Amino acid sequence: MGDVRDVEIARIGAQGDGLVIGGDGPLYVPFTLAGERVRIEVTGAVAKMIEILEPSHDRITPVCQHFGRCGGCALQHMAPPAYLSWKHDQVVAAFKARGFDVTIDAVIPARGLRRRATFSAHHDQHRVRLGFHASGTHDLIDVIECPVLDSRIVAALPAIRRMIDPLMPKRENVRISATMMTSGIDVAVEGIRRTLTADVRTRLARDAAELHLARVSVDGDTVYEVLPASLEFGSAEVVIPAQIFIQAVREAEQDMAAIIIAAVGKAKRVVDLFSGVGAFTFPLGRAAKVTAFDSDARAIGALNAAVKRASGLKPISAHVRDLFREPLSAVELNDFDAIVFDPPRAGAEAQSRMIAKSKVKTVVAVSCNPATLARDARILVDGGYTMTDVTPIDQFRYSPHIEAVGVFRREKPERL
Repeated sequence: MGDVRDVEIARIGAQGDGLVIGGDGPLYVPFTLAGERVRIEVTGAVAKMIEILEPSHDRITPVCQHFGRCGGCALQHMAPPAYLSWKHDQVVAAFKARGFDVTIDAVIPARGLRRRATFSAHHDQHRVRLGFHASGTHDLIDVIECPVLDSRIVAALPAIRRMIDPLMPKRENVRISATMMTSGIDVAVEGIRRTLTADVRTRLARDAAELHLARVSVDGDTVYEVLPASLEFGSAEVVIPAQIFIQAVREAEQDMAAIIIAAVGKAKRVVDLFSGVGAFTFPLGRAAKVTAFDSDARAIGALNAAVKRASGLKPISAHVRDLFREPLSAVELNDFDAIVFDPPRAGAEAQSRMIAKSKVKTVVAVSCNPATLARDARILVDGGYTMTDVTPIDQFRYSPHIEAVGVFRREKPERL
C-alpha cells in the first residue's frame, strides 16, 4: 500500500486532473475538483483518490456508470458552468503563454454526439472485451454505455464483439474504429496481422450485412461494403476512405464552418490548407472559388471525386501537397483573398511563417490544440496580422480537449 494522506486540491490541471501543490512536487489526482479535500494514496508519482472529505459545490453526479474507471472522460463530475469556465481558461492560458492579452470568446457548448470512436479489443479466456482503457492503466473497460457517442454505435458494440471474435489474436490488443456514416456504421479493424481465409471473409460479410454496416475493413483490406461510406459536407456528398480523418462531432464541424464562412465574407478566392476530405472546402465553395491542399492522397482523391458529382458550387480544385515540408509560399498565397487552415495537433508552424509573409487580408485558423494555435497566432501577429477573434468550441465533451477558431486580419497600409 502507498502513502495515504489528506490533501486539498488547488486547481484542475491541463489534462483535467486535480492538482495538489506540495513540498515534494505537484501531485495529480484524477476525478477531483478545485477546493476539495480528499484522501489519496500516493505510490511514486501516482495519486489515487480514496475518499472525498469535503466536496466542491461544483461536483455533480456523473452521467455514465463507467466514469471513474474509463479513461475516455475526465470531467463528468464537474457542473456545466464550472466545466465551460475551465475549458475557456485553458484557451486563455495558452494564448497568455505566447504573450497575448486578448479577450477570448465564450465557449460554444457541446451539442450532438461523437460520430466516430476508436476502441481497444482484447480476447481474454472467455470472450472479447471491447472498450476503452481504464484511466492511467492498460486495463480494458468493456463498454456498456457511452453518453458522448452516437447511440447507434453503442447499440452495435455487442454484435461487433461477436463479429470480430474469430479474428482476435491471443494476448494482443486490436484497434476497432467505428464511424457513423450516412449509409451506416463503418468498422475498421487493425492489428489482426494475418491473411483472412475465404471462409472468414464470407462470415464477416454475412455478419456485417445482418448488422446493416456500411463497410468492414481489416488492416486496410475492405471485406464488406454494400453502399458507399459517405458523409455530407455543405451540399456535397463525399465517399470517405477507410480510416481517414473527419471531425468527431458533426454539429461542432458545422459551428466551425459557420465561423469560417462569416470570417471570409465576400472573398472570391479562398485556399483551404490541410483540407482533408473537404469539411470546410464545400461550405466555402457555395460562394467562393476554393483551392484545397492536403498531404493525404486518399483524402484529396475523395474530395475531387465529390466535386465532379456536386452541383451549385463555384469552381473547386484539390491537390496533394505536404504542407509541413513544402508549405505554400507567400507568392503562391498572394493569389488568394482568404486563407483557411486546419492542421493536426502539431499545428502549422512552417506554413504560418509563409502566411505571415503574405499579403492575404483574411486568415482563419482552426485547431484542436490551443497551445499550437497560440504559437501559430504569435507568428501571424508578429508578421503584421491582427487577431480579431478566438472562439473555443467544446467538440470533445467531458474531455480536457477543446477546439478553437482564430480569425486574423491584415489591414492595407495607409498611403503616405
